[in-house]
Amino acid sequence: MSTHDFDLADYAEGSEAESERALRVLRAQILTGSREPGSKLVERETAVELGISRIPIREAIKQLAAEGLVVQQPRMPAVVRQFTSRDVAELNEVRAVVERQAFLLAARRWEPEGLQELEAVLNRQAMAAEHGDNVDAQLASADFHEAVVYLAGNDLLMEMYGTISSRLRWLMTRRTYSPDVTNEHRKLFDAIAARDLELLERLATVHLKWKPEVLEPTEDF
Repeated sequence: MSTHDFDLADYAEGSEAESERALRVLRAQILTGSREPGSKLVERETAVELGISRIPIREAIKQLAAEGLVVQQPRMPAVVRQFTSRDVAELNEVRAVVERQAFLLAARRWEPEGLQELEAVLNRQAMAAEHGDNVDAQLASADFHEAVVYLAGNDLLMEMYGTISSRLRWLMTRRTYSPDVTNEHRKLFDAIAARDLELLERLATVHLKWKPEVLEPTEDF
């Protein structure tokens, strides 16, 4: 197991429902690579492993399938999704359209509290990168993009983004993190804060351009 595996005891306390806990833990394991693409999610075995009954596991798997992280099969165990090159390309095409609009709306509509939260996420990303924590830096990078979508103040846009957000998070953790990402995010943040739409559109166009060379080499996604 990697250094990013989760201590399930951390999830044992509190009032969180078993179904929510199962979903949170399984999603995190998939996003960080603890559960590899193509690996089976057998309900009984997973329930024993997580110390959770089978029904919440079943519900969590169903939700993960809706998020695009798991593939369900008739009379067969669900498996962690293996993304094809076409899947990745299509995901990035949709992302570029949605996030470009989100950046522009965020610049027009931001309020001080939301802008402060966006800067806090950016600082967390920079700290993770400074400590060489690739996974945490990439997850913070995903948080930055989600925070921009939230800052845009458009409920429908947030709903649309929600349909691809888990897949985007998975994709980001497969990349080799580059300091350029933090620098680009800093420039995007400054343009949003200045409400400089012209500069922001240029920066976003470059930032959202798909760079397949930054993916870690692997036979399958």
